[in-house]
Order: sequence, then structure tokens, then C-alpha cells
Amino acid sequence: MESNHSIVPASKGSVQADIFSGITVALALVPEAVAFSFVAGVSPMVGLFGAFMMCFITAVLGGRPGMISGATGAMAVVMVSLVMEGNAMGGPQAGVQYLFFTLLLVGIFQALAGIFKLGKFIRMVPRSVMMGFVNGLAIVIFLSQLKMFKANGEWMQGEPLWIMLGLVALTMGILTIVPKIYSKAPGALIAIVAVSALVIGFNIETSTVLSFIQGNGGTGIESGLPSFAIPQVPFTWETLVFVTPYAIILAAIGLIESLMTLSLIDELTDTHGHGNRECVAQGIGNFTNGLFGGMGGCAMIGQSIINISSGGRGRLSGIVAAGALLFFILFTSTYIEMVPIAALVGVMFIVVIKTFAWSTFNIMNKIPKSDVIVIVLVTVLTVKYDLAIAVLCGVIISALIFAWENALRIRARKVVDEHGIKHYQIYGPLFFASTTLFMSKFDVENDPDEVIIDFQESRIMDQSAIETVNKLTAMYERAGKSIHLMHLSKDSVRLIRKAEKICVVNVVEDPDYFVCIDNYRQYRENLEFESL
Repeated sequence: MESNHSIVPASKGSVQADIFSGITVALALVPEAVAFSFVAGVSPMVGLFGAFMMCFITAVLGGRPGMISGATGAMAVVMVSLVMEGNAMGGPQAGVQYLFFTLLLVGIFQALAGIFKLGKFIRMVPRSVMMGFVNGLAIVIFLSQLKMFKANGEWMQGEPLWIMLGLVALTMGILTIVPKIYSKAPGALIAIVAVSALVIGFNIETSTVLSFIQGNGGTGIESGLPSFAIPQVPFTWETLVFVTPYAIILAAIGLIESLMTLSLIDELTDTHGHGNRECVAQGIGNFTNGLFGGMGGCAMIGQSIINISSGGRGRLSGIVAAGALLFFILFTSTYIEMVPIAALVGVMFIVVIKTFAWSTFNIMNKIPKSDVIVIVLVTVLTVKYDLAIAVLCGVIISALIFAWENALRIRARKVVDEHGIKHYQIYGPLFFASTTLFMSKFDVENDPDEVIIDFQESRIMDQSAIETVNKLTAMYERAGKSIHLMHLSKDSVRLIRKAEKICVVNVVEDPDYFVCIDNYRQYRENLEFESL
């Protein structure tokens, strides 16, 4: 996979860049948080409060400075079922209370994942899965922006559509040109302000943040501070049974998306984040949301790329984004509601272009077909279902392909020495997938009375391998022949010693390889003496 480092300006960051990029991110967070709150079936303020708390807490405590967290679609699509079932159980307002209670469990699960250092398992995600992830997410972001081209549930047509497209193109043009003129300029913020000024100054009729909220059943974004409240649900075993599966799914989705985004930002900025610390921060953020009436969330790849593309590198950028979002809610909601949706869509389209791994098309004929299949599969599953399913399937398929390819690598070199002893020199790992091929290498019936299996270039990896060696030993013993295992690695010997009660294998720990000495009878006597 070719690097995507070119999409991010080389910069160590600065206070000025963090402030401007944070304000830009806050503007982009508003319609995203509102949209995802409608997806989840909760009030827009629940989504906005969730975005604020997730953004602030992870910026301060997280393991990846410059990464932005907030309300996300990946978690919202799970929340909608939770809220609907909760409403059915306890009434119209019960669903959101069950959501808050669930977020408490989500926070605990995620924090425990960080405490027990499970974040390191992100290393097991192959490059092909990562590439499919970013491509699928870019497509998801693009498709989510197409919904902004609807008015009152209908697709725009005629003049409104052309105005919308023109403003989107203008935003993208400004955002592309400004950084080329002055690399440190906050291109996204300038584009949003310029297009907003144009729309307001010329009284252009187009969709705004306010009309978007009203079109989805909301009234506006003005509100007070989030307040502390214990979720109003029955604290019973039935409640725990109901919310726990949702909590596990939400925790998994949140961590997978956050850790994948962390890895991507690491690559784009040539820096290194701390996955376990990020897990704990995500957990604290979601737990806090459960207590203060937010919808929770996780890392947002779109807003994170807006941030780093605008020069945001430090924790200050996320803190400013959270603070600006809260400021918008409390004091400037009237002005934020006037921002044209087209300006925000234009910014997100640039994010799509920068997120998609265009190098995919260049390497299709240069990488194994199995990797191509994984890339395409993860991309499709990310778009059709969700990130967690896509990544899980991608990792499983990659693991199966790896196991199959390694299973085919086991081979045996056969040599009969001057004493008439047959040596099987094994190459490649012996594990569950390679046991059948391993067994096919031996000719028990025609082999001499003494056989040595040399594992110097091999490893016994699992229980299947141990039982296969035991089976092979038993076959030679029934034929009245002796078999010895030589040059086992320490971990292989340890596995066999642990399995002595369930299998019998003849391990000869012989660093000097005594079978090669001229006096083979002396070697046999030594073995018999040791066995007494």
C-alpha cells in the first residue's frame, strides 16, 4: 500500500493552527451530531451534548492528540434499536434513559479494555483490512452527505439543486486553493466563513443548519449546559439483561473505530498514539455521557482528518473544538444556524477525497489476489453493514488465508544415514491446518526400524500438532519401530511436556545431535540408561 502522507501538510503543529482547526471542526460537528441524533431517535441536543463531552474528554485524556471524537453513525445505527425497544418497554421517553444507562456499561467495558491493554490487538489488523476500512468509510461519509441534498424528504431539483452544487463547488475550490497560497491558513474555516458571508450577503435561498434541523423535526440548537442525572430506569436484572448485549456491541464498535482511526492518524502524521490510553479515555467519555445526557460516541475519522489537514496536531485542537461547540450551543446558536449546509458538505467532500486510499487502484495488480479480495470485502461490508462487522470479517478471512498458505509450506527432507536410520527434516510450522500434509510425508510401512524427526526448522504450534505427532508415534510403535523427535524448540518441548498425560511422544533433548556420531550403539545405550 502506498503511503497517504501527502494528503496532510508536514507540520509539527502550533497553537494558532490548533485554534483555527478546532473552530473549523466545531462547525463541522454541528450537522453531524444533529444528523446522528436523528438516526438514533433522540433529541438533537442529546447528540450535540454527546459530541461536546466525547470531544473534550478524549482531547484531554486520550492517547492520540489531534484525533476528534463525537457522536458517530456507526454507533447511532445500533442505538436506534436500543431506543425503540426501550420506548416499547417503558413509554415514549424511556428509550433515551435506557440509552444513558447502556452508556454507563459501555464506558466500563471500554475502560477495562484499556486497563487490560487490549488496545494492542489493533496490531493484528492487516494492511488490506485497513485499506478497505478507509475506503469504505470514505464512501459512507460521501453517501451521508448526499442526504443533505434533500429538502422536506424530497431530492432537490431545479434552481435549489444548482445553487447547492455551486456553493459546494465554491467551498471545495476555496479549500483547495487557500492552502496553496498560504499553507498555514485555516482553509476549511475560511471556506465556511466565505460561503456563509456570500449566502447571507446576497440573501441566497439555500438550506442552512437551522432549516436542516427543522426539516428533521427539531427546533434549534440553543440550550443550556448539560446537567447531571442518574438514568431513570428500573435497576433490575431484566434491565441488565436487556442493555448488556447492546453495551458490548457499542463498546466494540466504538473501540474498533477509534483504534482504526488512531492508526490512520498515526500514519498520516508520522507519529505514534497510545491505543490503551485511548480506550480508557473513550470509556470515561461514554460513561460521562450516560450521567450527563449525551448520546456518547467514538473517534470520527472525517472530523479527525479535517483537524489534521487544517494543521491541528495537539490536544488544544480537540479542546478548542469542544469548547467552540459548547460556545455555539450557549451563545451563538443563531449565527451557527445561518451557516449554509453546502459549505459543510463541501468540506466533507474534501475529507472524502483525502480519506479514500486512491493508491488502491495502483496496487491491485501488484499485491496477492487474497489481499485484493479482503480490501473489496471490507469496503463493501463497511458500506452495507458497519465497521465492526467489516473489520471482524476482514481479520478472520486474512487469518484463514494466512493459515492456509502456511499449511502448504510444511515439507520434509528425507535422508537415510550410514547406520540405516531414516531422518525426516521438517520445514515449516506444524499446526491445525498443516497436520494432514505433515502426515502424508511419512511412510510407516516401508521405513526402517529407527526413525528420527528433526524439528530444527519447524515448530509444534498447538494441540492439533501434538495429537498428530502422538498419532504418528503410535503408528510407528504398532509397526514395531522406534521414532524420536529431535531439535525441538523450547516452546515446542514445553507444549509436549504439558501434554504428556494425553499423548506419548519420544522427545530426545540432544543439543549435540548424538545420532550423528559413528558409534550409534553407544547412542542407543545412552537412551536406555536415561530411561531407567
